[in-house]
Amino acid sequence: MFNPNWKDQNTDLLVRSLLTLRDEDDVYRLLEDLCTISEIKAMAQRIQVASLLSQNITYNNIAHDTGASTATISRVKRCLNYGADGYKRILGYLDEEMENDK
Repeated sequence: MFNPNWKDQNTDLLVRSLLTLRDEDDVYRLLEDLCTISEIKAMAQRIQVASLLSQNITYNNIAHDTGASTATISRVKRCLNYGADGYKRILGYLDEEMENDK
């Protein structure tokens, strides 16, 4: 089991809370209450960047298409290559979902 160094009682509650979400409506409602619009947009942008990086799109094209800074793109790339595999797992789940929808 993955055990990040920032794990504590509060983050355990957050993770357990996320696991209780039942549908997209629950997710949108929690994000609305939990995060600022800027935070939500930043997280969405990072996932989009990760998806494009996994398709071997160039930094310049990603920056142009998403508005992400090269620093953000580099950070996401570092996480894809050396991180906890969070992006890779999510992108894999999304790919599986798309295949099942066909």
